[in-house]
Amino acid sequence: MSLTREELKEFLDEKVELYNRPSFIESDPISIPHRYTGKGDIEIAGFLAATIAWGNRKMILKSSVRMMEILEDSPYEFIVNSTDCELDQAIRFVHRTFNSVDLAYFLKALRHIYRDKGGIEKIFETYKTSDSLQPAIHELHNIFFELPHEKRTERHVSDPFKGSAAKKINMFLRWMIRKDNKGVDFGIWDSISPSILSCPLDVHSGNVARKLGILKRRQNDAKAVAELDGVLRSFDPEDPVKYDFALFGLGAIERFS
Repeated sequence: MSLTREELKEFLDEKVELYNRPSFIESDPISIPHRYTGKGDIEIAGFLAATIAWGNRKMILKSSVRMMEILEDSPYEFIVNSTDCELDQAIRFVHRTFNSVDLAYFLKALRHIYRDKGGIEKIFETYKTSDSLQPAIHELHNIFFELPHEKRTERHVSDPFKGSAAKKINMFLRWMIRKDNKGVDFGIWDSISPSILSCPLDVHSGNVARKLGILKRRQNDAKAVAELDGVLRSFDPEDPVKYDFALFGLGAIERFS
C-alpha cells in the first residue's frame, strides 16, 4: 500500500473514527471493566481481563466473566478483604495456560499491591519516565512477584526489559489512561499523560503496521513497540495510541493484508 505520509495519517484517522465508538465495547475484553463504576473494580477487572486476552475473543469474555463471578462481582472488595485461605479456596479456573494456581497468585499479588503499594496506578506514576511507561511495566513485574510464587506464573506478566512487547499490559494502560470522548477507554488515571502510552502490539496490529510501512522490524517485541511508537506519536503527539483502534480494526475485522 503506497500512500504519502499525509494520506496514511488521514486513512488511519478515518479508521480510528470507525472503530473508536461504543459499539466496539461489547465484543472486546474492555467490556469486563465496563461492568463497574468504582476505580478499584475497574482497575482489577481490567487487569485480569487483559491478562487472559489472547486467543478466541468469545472465550476470553467467557473466562473473564467467570473470574468476576469468582470475585463475587466485587473485585476490589473481594481481593483486599480476603485471606490467603479464602483466595485459595475460591479458585476453580482455567483459561488456556492460565489456571487456578496462576489466578490465586494474581489475587494475592493484587492484594499486596493495593494494601502495601498504594495500588496499580501508584506504581506506574512512580516509575514512569518523561516519555515512556515501559520502565514502569518492568517495575510492576518486579513488584508483582515479590511474594512466594511458582515460576510458571511469571509468564503471565510481561517485562519489556526482557524484550517483550507487553501487549496485554500496554492495552490495559490504554484503557486506564487514554482520555476517550467516545466512551470506550476510561481515562481514570489523571496522573499519567496519554502521550507516553505505547501501542499494544500483537500479530494482527504488527502485520497491518508492516503492510502500511509504519513498522520495519519483523519481530513483535519491545524494539518494535518503540519503533511503532515513534511513528504514531508523530501522527498525534497527544493521543498516539488511538491508532490501536485502526490497526486492530484493519487486522482483526477487515482482514487487511
